[in-house]
Amino acid sequence: MSETPRAVRILGAPMDMGQNRRGVDMGPSAVRYAGLQERLTRLGYAVHDCGNLAVPVVEEVAERERGAASADARARHVETVAEVCQRIYEEILARIPAEDFAIVLGGDHSISVGSVAAMARRRPTGVIWVDAHGDFNTPETSPSGNVHGMPVAALIGQGAPALVNVGYAGAKLQPAQIVMIGVRDLDPEERLRLAESPITVFTMTDIDEHGIAEVTRRALDRLNFLEALHVSLDMDALDPEDAPGVGTPVRGGISYREAHLLMEILSASGKVRSLDIVEINPILDERNQTAETAVELAASLLGKRIL
Repeated sequence: MSETPRAVRILGAPMDMGQNRRGVDMGPSAVRYAGLQERLTRLGYAVHDCGNLAVPVVEEVAERERGAASADARARHVETVAEVCQRIYEEILARIPAEDFAIVLGGDHSISVGSVAAMARRRPTGVIWVDAHGDFNTPETSPSGNVHGMPVAALIGQGAPALVNVGYAGAKLQPAQIVMIGVRDLDPEERLRLAESPITVFTMTDIDEHGIAEVTRRALDRLNFLEALHVSLDMDALDPEDAPGVGTPVRGGISYREAHLLMEILSASGKVRSLDIVEINPILDERNQTAETAVELAASLLGKRIL
């Protein structure tokens, strides 16, 4: 690996079309309001905010899709989601130098199709998917048709062609390049697919049994053969007591302190080059607590220490 980057570039992707519940489009604003740029500047980084991508609102897309033959209830708004992910991909490659640390602020977790595609295009990259959910559905297995439950499948080349082909045709990752941490809520068919996949999955049971430090070190061992790491942080991975402002909360998640230790150990690896922060819903939050926690975790990932 090259020297740890000293510049950070932030890109907002305020998209909420990947799910039914409105509000995560305000996530980038909430994280900025919580002081992300100021916190990272205090750590010694030169921080540049690239602003937000222009993203259509759900009502506009629904009107356009009404009666269209291409609309698919098994993957709602998938064509528009893929278009936004394509713009994320292009924006990263055009505006964020490869030597800088990239932070993409969602929006729902479908935005990671674009961010991961861009990172994988640049260098061999492993993905640490921190999430209560597997996000491993396809249109055929999803009980809701919500695209934010499909990005991991799309990244390994499975699912809706529009998503699979974001950036460039075909898979962006092999299953061995993905490790999931914090999983505790899977759909029935998704559970079967994930059990049969070579993807490494550390559930909350694994964390309870072995501790977050051991789980994180095992994750790093699995991905040690890769040049760089991308952390895709869904804030619903945390317990709702610590991160109430998410659209799909699930009790029994990663604690505040466990989340910080996870980020600190990942930071110490020297391999993390990019980060997604997704699924923050300020409408459901308590005094911006979830966004503030996300900022604190980003700081830990970028080198903040107690001593």
